[in-house]
Amino acid sequence: QVQLVESGGGSVQAGGSLRLSCAASRDTSSRYCMAWFRQAPGKEREGVAAIDNWGSTTYADSVKGRFTISKDSAKNTLYLQMNSLKPDDTAMYYCAQVMTYISSPSLRLRQEYFPYWGQGTQVTVSS
Repeated sequence: QVQLVESGGGSVQAGGSLRLSCAASRDTSSRYCMAWFRQAPGKEREGVAAIDNWGSTTYADSVKGRFTISKDSAKNTLYLQMNSLKPDDTAMYYCAQVMTYISSPSLRLRQEYFPYWGQGTQVTVSS
């Protein structure tokens, strides 16, 4: 069983930055894919960014150039650096993990492929 705990959410003005963290309970040095998803009120959960054990990254078009996903395998921690935040980025952000390799980059942002989820951390961006 994998436990994921997110932190780093908060309230920020448009144009500001936040860094989210996700601490994983298991060693993430084996084959895996980790991702960030978000869900705004009244909307479906959507994939934001993903990274595999080799460091290959995938981003949703809406965050390309503004968000950066990274990992620290020594600390079993996933990060999401969010810059140039917009009010549309307001959502609950979730960390997710699957203990296998997802070959197709587009599939790495599909929530149905991820069995392990954190409890979420709220990000609110005001205009």
